[in-house]
Amino acid sequence: MKASGKGPVKFRMPTAENLVPIRLDIQFEGQRYKDAFTWNPSDPDNEIVVFARRTVKDLKLPPAFFTQISQSIQSQLADFRAYEGQDMYTGEKIIPIKLDLRVNHTLIKDQFLWDLNNFESDPEEFARTLCKDLGVEDPEVGPAVAFAIREQLYEIAVQSVSSARESRLSKKSRRGSDYGSASKASGLSMDLVKLFSFKSSVVRKWKDLDVYEPMVDLLTNEEVDALEAREERHAR
Repeated sequence: MKASGKGPVKFRMPTAENLVPIRLDIQFEGQRYKDAFTWNPSDPDNEIVVFARRTVKDLKLPPAFFTQISQSIQSQLADFRAYEGQDMYTGEKIIPIKLDLRVNHTLIKDQFLWDLNNFESDPEEFARTLCKDLGVEDPEVGPAVAFAIREQLYEIAVQSVSSARESRLSKKSRRGSDYGSASKASGLSMDLVKLFSFKSSVVRKWKDLDVYEPMVDLLTNEEVDALEAREERHAR
C-alpha cells in the first residue's frame, strides 16, 4: 500500500506491521536490565503483565523489576497511542536511515534511503537481507538492525503529525493562500534535516549513496570490554 501524497493519513508506523519499538533500561538494587523489542499496540494490556512476570522469572530479577518493566512498557505504548487517530503527512518522502550499532562483537555502520510512503515496507525482512549480504553471522544483529530502523521511522512519523498539525493551523490563519501546502512540503524536509543532522538535502544524499559502503567489523573481547566499561560509565 502506498499512502497518497496529496493528503494526510491516520497515524501509524509507516510499515506493513504496526509494531512499536520499546526500549527498556532499568536499574535496581545493583542489577540492570536492558532490552529492546517491538510490541503490537493492539494487543491487550494484560499481555504486558504476562511478559513482565515471565522476564523477571526467567532472568531471576528482583521482584521490584516486575512493576518497573510493566510501567515502562505501558508508558511507551501510551505515548504511541496518544498519536493514534491524528493526521500525519507522509507524502512522497524518501528519508535517510542511519545505522551505527554494536551487537555483541559485531559493529555495523550503514546509511540508506527509506520510502516513508510505502506502508508495505518490512524492516525485519530488510535487516535479514542486509545481514545475509554482509555475511553477518550473529543472529542477534538482524533484530537489532530492524529495531534501529523502526525507532527512526517512529520519530519521523511523530514529526509528520506535527507537520500535519502545523499545516492545518497555517491554512486556518491564511485562508486563500497556498502557504499551507508549501509548509506541508517544506516543513517535514526541514524537520528531517534537523533530526538527522544532515547539512545537505535528502536528494543530495541519494547521490552520496553511490559511493557509500556499509561497514561491518568484528571486535575482540578486549575491545568489547572497553566499550562496555565506557557505556557503563555513561549510564551512571
